[in-house]
Amino acid sequence: MRGPTKTFRLVAALLLGAALALGGCSERLGSAPAPSPTQIAFVPKIARIPYFDAMNTGGLEAAKQLGVEWYTTGPATVDPAEQVKILRDLIAKKVDVIVVAPNDPAVLAPVIAEARTKGIHVLTSDTDAPGTQREVFVNQATAQGIGSALVNALMARTGGTGQYAIVSCGPAAENLNAWIAVQKEYAAANYPKAQLVETVYAGEDQATATTMAKDLMARHPGLTGLIGECSTSAPGVAKAVREQQKIGQVFTVGVGTPQAIKPFLLDGSCSQSVLWNVESLGYLTAWTAKQIADGKPLNPVNKVSLELPAVKYDSATKTVLLGDPLLITTDNVDQFKY
Repeated sequence: MRGPTKTFRLVAALLLGAALALGGCSERLGSAPAPSPTQIAFVPKIARIPYFDAMNTGGLEAAKQLGVEWYTTGPATVDPAEQVKILRDLIAKKVDVIVVAPNDPAVLAPVIAEARTKGIHVLTSDTDAPGTQREVFVNQATAQGIGSALVNALMARTGGTGQYAIVSCGPAAENLNAWIAVQKEYAAANYPKAQLVETVYAGEDQATATTMAKDLMARHPGLTGLIGECSTSAPGVAKAVREQQKIGQVFTVGVGTPQAIKPFLLDGSCSQSVLWNVESLGYLTAWTAKQIADGKPLNPVNKVSLELPAVKYDSATKTVLLGDPLLITTDNVDQFKY
């Protein structure tokens, strides 16, 4: 029996080569790398404080569920120039979305504009930068809600009378200044017998807030109330009252994270904390960033998760709103682990 002819062998070789080529092509197509996940970089006002750590926890949880990358890089101080440096570094790294809680909106405006010209999405969260090119602000609660809740909480203990002072944080922080403006107007209209004697700024440093609160009590011997306007000054003013042994004479309220404020709630040096679920704010921030990166519209009411079934969006101000303020007392403080 004769073996295969030369023509037959040539045809067989060509067919085999074609089959191998198609197989190799198929293999290459099948192993093509998946698209990189959306990168979201969060720049808080300051690094390593419980409030922004809790926001980061919420952002990481959302990232796990949404399939995005979330990481936090914060400045060591509240100097706005440090945030500018961080944003410029993130622009150079070509991240997809930058979320920032600005210490000074005016200082950050040019670098926000620079990021937008490079095609990087920019959101604000926790505090806004109105008048800049940020695309969306993720707001924890309205200024009216927070400001009125702080005043009501303090006046419930002082009887709506007496002198009180505010220990705020960054003097250019848009959210804190908006709350203070509401507090002044609301107190004047609803508690005319109460007098705001002074507002001071402690940066984001609890020890400085404690020192300033002690100085305020020395300058104003008739002081009956202190408001700690941020998550570091709230425990700071309560600690001052404790150390000056003025519990029951000078009452404090503030924007304090639950576990940081808990010891002061228990001994009465703080009467109440006005806050929101900080982890939920981080989750909502990551969700909003992904919506923007994906080019998806924000609806007037959005189902974000089972815990956030009806988040509102105001298209006029481009603001996503977490919800109403949360009042933290000894009754519910242990519901929160941060």
